[in-house]
Amino acid sequence: MALPLPTGLTPPEVAFLCEMELVTVIPRQRLEGLQLLGGSIPPLVPPYRSPLPLWLALLLKRQRRANILPPPWLSPPSLDAILQLETSTPQFSHPPPLPRTSATSIPTSPPFLPSAIGDALPDALPYHWLEIGEMLLEAASDDIPEPDTVRRLMRDLREVRMAKMRAGVEVLEGGREVKMNGVGAMEVAEGRAFIGGVVDGLRKIGAGKETSRREREAEERENGVGRAGDEEDNDDMSI
Repeated sequence: MALPLPTGLTPPEVAFLCEMELVTVIPRQRLEGLQLLGGSIPPLVPPYRSPLPLWLALLLKRQRRANILPPPWLSPPSLDAILQLETSTPQFSHPPPLPRTSATSIPTSPPFLPSAIGDALPDALPYHWLEIGEMLLEAASDDIPEPDTVRRLMRDLREVRMAKMRAGVEVLEGGREVKMNGVGAMEVAEGRAFIGGVVDGLRKIGAGKETSRREREAEERENGVGRAGDEEDNDDMSI
């Protein structure tokens, strides 16, 4: 018997989709171009940089055929600045802006943005910031300056942002909305069970209150009709 599938993407599925993000590599040897389903990969010629999907960049890194250039936001100064911004405001830090599009072009949105390449913005966390950072720290820590500091700052950022998500869910009980602008894919996948449980609980509480209100109104109507009938009987007896 097949088990019911969970709602939404699971963390492993989010990590799998993250591997399609583009990163910048510096080849260590000449490599021929490839024809992939997602498009063609140009030949790699050292020392020229080239954008590659994350899965291919990790493969070449493990084979010692290329080095990975970490995105500018994956550095101690940038992460520290973003962490200070996260701790000083209740909102999430702003994601990378969407590129300008013309009337004939197809609009681009996360995760299909070049937000993890070497020319990315240093002060904006992309949609897959958590997955990209963990994968690069695991497979290419020697390419990242001060990897221990980066790992610590990413852990602090993750805790601060998850605390914001939990605090934002608390306002749902008052019927207010919660802004999730800037939340990453892995954060959504990890917080879906918690947020969904809170929403279901509030829905059940609201349904219970509505049922109690209807029962109370019905009881009041019945009592009102009974009192009106007693008064009419008393009037007839007096006549």
